[in-house]
Amino acid sequence: MTPPPARRRRTGTNANVPVHTFLRRGTVRRSQAITTYGVGSLIAVDHESFIVSGLDEADRSWSADESPRIHERRLERLLGVDHFRLPPASGDTSKDGLRVRRFPQMHSCPGCNELQPHHDFNPPAGRSVCGTCETELVPSRFVVACEAGHLGEFPYWHWVHRSEDRSSTAAGKCGGRLMLRTSGRTSSLRSILVSCTCGGAPEVSMEGSFRKSALKDLGLTCRGTRPWLGSTAPNQECALPLRTLQRGSSSVWQPVLKSALSIPPWSSGRADPLAGHWEKLRKYDDKAAIQIYLDAVFDEGEWPVTLDEVMELLAAEREEDPDGQTEASFDHRYRALRNKEYERLRAGNEESDHSRDEQFVCEPPLGDQSVLEPLGVTGPMLVKKLREVRALKAFTRLVDAESTTDIKEMPLSEKPLRWLPAMEVRGEGVFLRLDEDRLGTWEKATAVAARVERMRAAHQRLLEQRAPDPSRAVPSPATPRMVLLHTLAHVLINEWSLEAGYPSASLRERLYAADDMAGLLVYTATSDSAGSLGGLVAQGEPELLDRTVRSALRRAAWCSSDPLCMEAEASGTAGTNLAACHACVMLPETSCEHNNILLDRALLIGTPEEPDVGFFARARHD
Repeated sequence: MTPPPARRRRTGTNANVPVHTFLRRGTVRRSQAITTYGVGSLIAVDHESFIVSGLDEADRSWSADESPRIHERRLERLLGVDHFRLPPASGDTSKDGLRVRRFPQMHSCPGCNELQPHHDFNPPAGRSVCGTCETELVPSRFVVACEAGHLGEFPYWHWVHRSEDRSSTAAGKCGGRLMLRTSGRTSSLRSILVSCTCGGAPEVSMEGSFRKSALKDLGLTCRGTRPWLGSTAPNQECALPLRTLQRGSSSVWQPVLKSALSIPPWSSGRADPLAGHWEKLRKYDDKAAIQIYLDAVFDEGEWPVTLDEVMELLAAEREEDPDGQTEASFDHRYRALRNKEYERLRAGNEESDHSRDEQFVCEPPLGDQSVLEPLGVTGPMLVKKLREVRALKAFTRLVDAESTTDIKEMPLSEKPLRWLPAMEVRGEGVFLRLDEDRLGTWEKATAVAARVERMRAAHQRLLEQRAPDPSRAVPSPATPRMVLLHTLAHVLINEWSLEAGYPSASLRERLYAADDMAGLLVYTATSDSAGSLGGLVAQGEPELLDRTVRSALRRAAWCSSDPLCMEAEASGTAGTNLAACHACVMLPETSCEHNNILLDRALLIGTPEEPDVGFFARARHD
């Protein structure tokens, strides 16, 4: 990572072109630039704190060698962009890296106890120390944010002078200097004391600063500041309530990630040279017009794909229009994307039918699938080659990214861009489905519906609490088959992490749960070749899969927290789980699509009082 220059920039040999003398501060992996330290997030490096800069200047600062373009047409269309780019590497040999800016600006000095902006300490170039006492400066532990995604400095001056009449005195114009010290008596906010040398206000502690109305009581609302875009970016109009947050809190930044699998006919990569032309090609219905367009774009008829392939690709794209509509909501288009993946995973394809560039190879196992019938499992498929593209669409603050709407998402740049940062995951996986007839009978049972309804109601209340308008909150996805598939995926990941030799954090679930879908895909989630060594896909053979499912069910039947875990009336965040805890079915968050909520192992194996509530209750005892 490279923060902006501390003082000035040298000029090149021609005295016209500036030469960047950016300092390096730490390293992050490319995957972290999407999931953990994306645009607008805070990152601590040694004793300093920075915010990752926006993408407005990325076209100039991200070199093509270290930040190549990648394509996934289905996801590009969903997100309205022409292409994606891998974030630049930030190792010792990289030419550049992620740009960052110092934030928060407010720092304190443990030596002289002064609390002021970083530059007012007059630190030497390239160092973050007090110019007076040579003590390392400490970034402010506290920041403020609003639900629209804005971020700002904690208003220390207002906090200290809250007992005064502030109408006649502007912030910072009292003539004094802010001071911060720690009493050391406790580790609570009560021991963090802030004062002003003006003498007009008593020393106050930070206790109470995290109350929801703490800053509202001071007459402060959000000013729309966006420090990740730099000082030249104008503030947006915003008057939402501000909340005080710890600088390292997960509520400060949450990514909005969208992903898609590369499936035929897009998975060969042959259509990548046509990126940026598809919207125009979609306007033509006949081959002759498309041929004229391609001749005008490519010299001497050297097309990257044949005319028949272009027609096939256009037809495949139109198939993903929800209900034949070209204009639909984002949720409907994303659901159509998942539906097409489900169809392709069911149908599969043969590796021998494609070139070595094919990125999706899905075949039925060679063994006898009838051994899985007593379990109610059907249609296993061995996904021998798999490519997933995960794109960072936006980010949120304070609001859960899974429950938000577009109005709560903060874009990654001030001006709209035709690309987004993304990462590729190549690996392998196992896809399986549940028997629709058996599943339909099971999910109609009164006891099953009652358990799931408790989770759905708790989740819906949580979504309404987090939504600015409860009447427009997104509906909870909890249904009997969704919770069942979700919990089954978790126990399989735990089992396969033992059998296949992968840590559970490197396996990931992808659920297909709807009225016409009942499947799950467990795949390797690594971004290097270690995810395609065959260890996982070998577990999809029917005999092995049968033993794995039965072993996973036996493990799920007992938890070290039982009987409390199994008998819990509610668990997890706001009661969104039932019989699920970290000792049984919960996974690392990178492996779960739903942040470890909507889980209940009782739906797998039943309860002592109601054994039939479990989908696999009878098969477990066979």
